[in-house]
Amino acid sequence: MRILYFSRAYTTHDRRFLEAIAARHEVWYLRLEDDAVSYEARPVPRGVRVMEPLAAGVRISNPEDYLSIVPAFEAALARARPDMVHAGPIQSCAFLAAQAGFHPLLAISWGSDLLVDAHRDDNWNRSTRFALQHSDMLATDCDEVSEAAHRVAGVGRERIVQFPWGVDIDAFGPGTDRLELRCKLGWEECAVAISTRSWESVYGVLPLLESFSAAHYSQPRLRLILAGDGSLRPDVERLISAGGLERAVWLPGAVPNDQLPDYFRAADFYVSFARSDGSSISLLEAMATGLPVIATDRASNREWIAAPSSGVLVPSGDTRAMAAALLAMANLSGSRRREIAACNRAIAGNRADWRRNVSKLLAAYEVLAPHAGQVKS
Repeated sequence: MRILYFSRAYTTHDRRFLEAIAARHEVWYLRLEDDAVSYEARPVPRGVRVMEPLAAGVRISNPEDYLSIVPAFEAALARARPDMVHAGPIQSCAFLAAQAGFHPLLAISWGSDLLVDAHRDDNWNRSTRFALQHSDMLATDCDEVSEAAHRVAGVGRERIVQFPWGVDIDAFGPGTDRLELRCKLGWEECAVAISTRSWESVYGVLPLLESFSAAHYSQPRLRLILAGDGSLRPDVERLISAGGLERAVWLPGAVPNDQLPDYFRAADFYVSFARSDGSSISLLEAMATGLPVIATDRASNREWIAAPSSGVLVPSGDTRAMAAALLAMANLSGSRRREIAACNRAIAGNRADWRRNVSKLLAAYEVLAPHAGQVKS
């Protein structure tokens, strides 16, 4: 089967999907944007046919503006001649594919597109409903996102394939930090937290830093590895400087995927203050590595975190609660930390194995295969 995989950019998640699909099918990869930000340093998997970005150099902020590039997408369809289109996020790639009238169309949600973007305004809501109602199947990663699709566009469970995107259970596991990061930083006797979320408002990086500053004042042993980057970098650097946290917060930048397990192993616990999440991959990577976790109290995270056996859930935006959670984690006993580590590793092994979970997506392709390659007016 020939699949047109249509995504906004090139991320680690895209690479994993492409690799899994290419093992079974012929894949053509179309990006919406040629983004200057490097999300994934590794090359596109072998065997994937890469097409020119659809809207190179163009930044579109309103979904209805995508209508002007529907002809360019139709030209890409004519070139690739796919049997099926796999497209997401919803208001960009899936919306474009739906406007082109191609079937079968498998739309895939990236979480915040349905939990946040669908409710921005009438245009975003209308585009969301159009994309979902003109898709043959929707892929989601958790109950919260599936339920959002039903509320927004009446998508029934019979049209949803749900699976956590998952992690490489073999790569992310307990062990020794081979990079000796704690030693290099002089943090051997510290309580080290790690966050690997992008520095964007939806991921709560600034409230996290405010909370960390308060917790560090009470517990000077506390340290934070704040990996990644994003548009809020000037604000991140300003908060660190204002709080005198230069020696307590390390900014290593975007960490190569093959080094991420060692960064997690260098930490004592993981923290995320995101306002919106599906089944967060960084959360699952941390749990697979055996870390206790702190995350925002929302339905998607409650699917994974059973507090207090696996971590702590804090109300969204509540910086006092986050500071208290950071202090509680910093003061965990070694035996309690080991208990949580075993629990989280077991949860990840049972439910977050990428190789097992992606089989649900490949099975969905087979369900749609009898209707392959149709264009409806």
